[in-house]
Amino acid sequence: MKSSAGFILNSLFHRDPVRKQPLPATMEKGIFLLNAGMIALFLLGLPVSNCGASEPVTSLTFLNDIEPILTKAGCNGGGCHAKAGMGQNGFRLSLYGFEPGEDYEHIVKEGRGRRISPASPEQSLLLLKATNSVPHGGGQRLEVGSPSYQRIVDWMEQGMQMGEASDPHLVSLEVQPPRLAMQPKGEQQLTVRAHFSDGSVRDVTDVAVYEPNDKSMAEANETGLVKSLELPGNIAVMVRYQGLVSVFNAYVPLGAPVDNLPEPKNFVDELIFANLKEIGIPPSPVCDDSTFLRRVSLDIAGHLPTIDETRTFLADPDPEKRDKLIESLLNSPSYADYFANKWSALLKNKREANSDQIANFAFYSWLRDGLLANRPYDQTVRELLGATGQISTNPPVAWYKRVKEPEKQLEDIAQLFLGVRMQCAQCHHHPFERWSQQDYYGFAAFFTQIGRSPTAVQGEDLIFHKRGIAQAENKKTRKPVKPTILGGGELEIAPDDDPRLFLADWMGSPDNPFFSQALVNRYWKHFMKRGLIEPEDDIRDSNPSSNPELLKALAKHFVDSGFDLKAVIRVITQSKTYQFAASENEFNGVDRQNFSRFYPRRLPAEVLLDAIDQVAGTHTDFADMPRGTLAISLPDNSYNKSSYFLKVFGRPDSASVCECERVQSSSLQQSLHLLNSDEVRQKLTANGGRAQRLAEGMQSDSEKIRELYLAAFNREPREEELQIAESYLAKPRFDADGKELDVGVSRRQAYEDLLWALIDTKEFIFNH
Repeated sequence: MKSSAGFILNSLFHRDPVRKQPLPATMEKGIFLLNAGMIALFLLGLPVSNCGASEPVTSLTFLNDIEPILTKAGCNGGGCHAKAGMGQNGFRLSLYGFEPGEDYEHIVKEGRGRRISPASPEQSLLLLKATNSVPHGGGQRLEVGSPSYQRIVDWMEQGMQMGEASDPHLVSLEVQPPRLAMQPKGEQQLTVRAHFSDGSVRDVTDVAVYEPNDKSMAEANETGLVKSLELPGNIAVMVRYQGLVSVFNAYVPLGAPVDNLPEPKNFVDELIFANLKEIGIPPSPVCDDSTFLRRVSLDIAGHLPTIDETRTFLADPDPEKRDKLIESLLNSPSYADYFANKWSALLKNKREANSDQIANFAFYSWLRDGLLANRPYDQTVRELLGATGQISTNPPVAWYKRVKEPEKQLEDIAQLFLGVRMQCAQCHHHPFERWSQQDYYGFAAFFTQIGRSPTAVQGEDLIFHKRGIAQAENKKTRKPVKPTILGGGELEIAPDDDPRLFLADWMGSPDNPFFSQALVNRYWKHFMKRGLIEPEDDIRDSNPSSNPELLKALAKHFVDSGFDLKAVIRVITQSKTYQFAASENEFNGVDRQNFSRFYPRRLPAEVLLDAIDQVAGTHTDFADMPRGTLAISLPDNSYNKSSYFLKVFGRPDSASVCECERVQSSSLQQSLHLLNSDEVRQKLTANGGRAQRLAEGMQSDSEKIRELYLAAFNREPREEELQIAESYLAKPRFDADGKELDVGVSRRQAYEDLLWALIDTKEFIFNH
């Protein structure tokens, strides 16, 4: 390492101590500022540290000391000098400092060394810009005289060392305290320690980066001071230093008494109830039978119960009737239709040309048949990954028709089946995870030996394993990478063996920490609105579960069941947690993540369309589908173009493996469509529909109103609702000229209006 004396010697000869080239003119001026006596002392071999200059206490390197400062200051963020392309204004850094060697080159050697001034560090462009002493588009990032500022100055004075391979390197990151309870609006100062390979420990609290996973629950400033907000529940703060991430976890208790909990049905309840007790959030009571019937029918089978099913269930005195209903729904064709629709969209069963129709229908049927037969989940994934041949004889081959490039194949498989988002790692180290470009291309290598051959069917290829060594080129190092499982080592795969089958073996292996957790988290969100991890397909150490014990228990249950999807649904829907009422008590209205009540959610587009048809007594026609086909049974995305209803209510276009493509939020467009559209009006006024039948029926208005409520809400009307409806039906109606309408016409319009009013309510549009 170069000493201060070495730097002076270089300066005497007007040469840059790093690049061994003549110094820029600005640096040359600094040489003449050297005290002649100091030079003489150096030439005599005497120490210069006592001549008024401060001697650094420790040896500083770019890797361990300077790069973290740049990261902390945001210089290497995606919106600043790590911007894709050439960075910002010609100065480029790697994203979050994951390529320190390149950053060192850009700062010290690029641009003829103009960014640094070893002779006068304070005059370095690097510091002048960062302190905004000269105009800087990013504003002030450092304060003159601050510890970080001084550290950069000291580093320059020491000779601007990058660091050697033999230098101590970071091995772990420790956050103290790791977990504790915080009161609402409380504060906690974190301490961050970096552990190095030589056993040394450094306090890096001031240069670590802090980011809460839910900013509505907690804030963290740049010094590591965490402030909890008012919402109760679990919070996590990601702490990042160099390439490592650690997490501070805390829970904010509400502190209310939690008494009179229902008897737990299974381990789901035990773990949820334990969390509610710890945080102090009393849950809502268990919902009534009509609410449960409607809720579970919509969630499992994607449709409303019929009037007869509702009356039968409500009249049944069997204490086990809820469990029996769940089994009945799981064994129904509607369950297979509904979940095949879900998986078909996620697996990009997208029609882009008329020739795709046969392939799309075959792929959808393969999914649906597997759900009907309760094919183990790992087997389904294995059949998809290892698919060979033609679609006509092996439908899962259709996935390779939609997703053709190894990079897209690995990204989709990782996100959908492992809950790991690998897209960032294609170009740089994942900013919040451990995945590097080497991991990315190692996973891509599993898909590099897929062969394609044209067939007699237009647009379809024969998929086969192409003999050869499976490997992918790392676009950065230009070196080949062999197939590598996430978190594991490279695999040696013979040229005759299909690497995809090795990946499939690992998918269902007990050693795979991602596969089972990704599925149970995805299904938990389907039934509970919110995943234990959010987003549901972003499972990483820096994004912890709101209930880690429950996530592990669900994953273990899934594996122990033989990857039985119905077993996952069964254990969730049988729990008292799933069966809590959506109504709030005096304490749990603020709960957003602890499942102390059922969180209402808008019906998916297909389910809502089918529900309106069912209540109105009508149907929607779809091209190339048998009359009476339900929207939940549509095999691909092509029907979105012909159905404005499906489009406006957010049916996904099968373009992404992310559940976020399905729009579940409400909008003004949706409200206007329900209130004013010709499509909905035609359903309500259809000849032979429910409104006409009730208007012409011989039952009493009271009986007809009860039928409407049972059809729409699966419950009897309350007394007040019954009186309001009867009063509305009894009112005379007049035409535009003020003439009273015929009784038959008047009553039909009245029932149409009443039906319209019911389907426009939140109680109808939401599952609750």
